[in-house]
Amino acid sequence: MLVRCKPEQQKIAMGLLSYISDFKDMDRLNQLMDTYRENEQKHLYLWSDKETDNFVAVIGVEIGDEVIIRQLAVNPSFRNEGIAHQVLDQLQQIFPNKNMIGTLEMNSIVAHWENANYQANNSNDGKID
Repeated sequence: MLVRCKPEQQKIAMGLLSYISDFKDMDRLNQLMDTYRENEQKHLYLWSDKETDNFVAVIGVEIGDEVIIRQLAVNPSFRNEGIAHQVLDQLQQIFPNKNMIGTLEMNSIVAHWENANYQANNSNDGKID
């Protein structure tokens, strides 16, 4: 389940964001967190695992005419389970009328998610119309 990060959950978000190589440095990580605290258009969301109820992923977005995916990190113990796609699916449900795009770093993940959704929505299970 995707929930907006509350002030008391910022250390959890920081821990998850530190899995991104650009934010292993504490100064850079603190600068990033400051931008999310100070900019009303930027939001962090946390993803909780259904089985453990622990937060295992974080996504940073900027909301304007579009939803810009800025960061996405998944706990290494939970990778390759489709969590990134689930996070993006729920984010799209939160902002159903907005186009979702990724930054240069996030573009391949967003493109992979869009392609998977396109294939799922256009699959006719081998049936010929």
